[in-house]
Amino acid sequence: MAKAREIPHLADAQSFREAAALAVEVRAEEVFEHAAGVLDVGDIERVHDMRVATRRLRAVMEIFEPAFPRKQHRAVLKDVKTLADALGERRDRDVAIDAMTKIGLALTATDRRGIDHLVEELRDEQRGANVELAAALQRMEESDLRGRLHALTAAAS
Repeated sequence: MAKAREIPHLADAQSFREAAALAVEVRAEEVFEHAAGVLDVGDIERVHDMRVATRRLRAVMEIFEPAFPRKQHRAVLKDVKTLADALGERRDRDVAIDAMTKIGLALTATDRRGIDHLVEELRDEQRGANVELAAALQRMEESDLRGRLHALTAAAS
């Protein structure tokens, strides 16, 4: 799991609003840093890292909610949650496939047939979740989530 970056100058913030802007700015950038290759089902840690980054972003957005314009904050937080949900759906399949594959390795070939069938069903679900994640990433781009997060932090500064 990717370690959370430190938030520079947080301790020097002169106000709650300034601290909010700093925290959300850093956590938002972490989300976008993990976006590259997130649809690659061969590297499930990318999805995990981006999902964790969205959870961290949500947390600071919720903690610092009073520092932001209400309507703007609500709309951006909703989109972050939608992205997090899509990442979670894909991640759930990734984890299940990994666990079932490991279980299958300990079984005889005869006993493994049932696990192999289940893994194939999970891979189908994973492909579907990946399609939904791709759509969420596309909406993220089209709605300029990054720019809207930047505008939100600017509104708090």
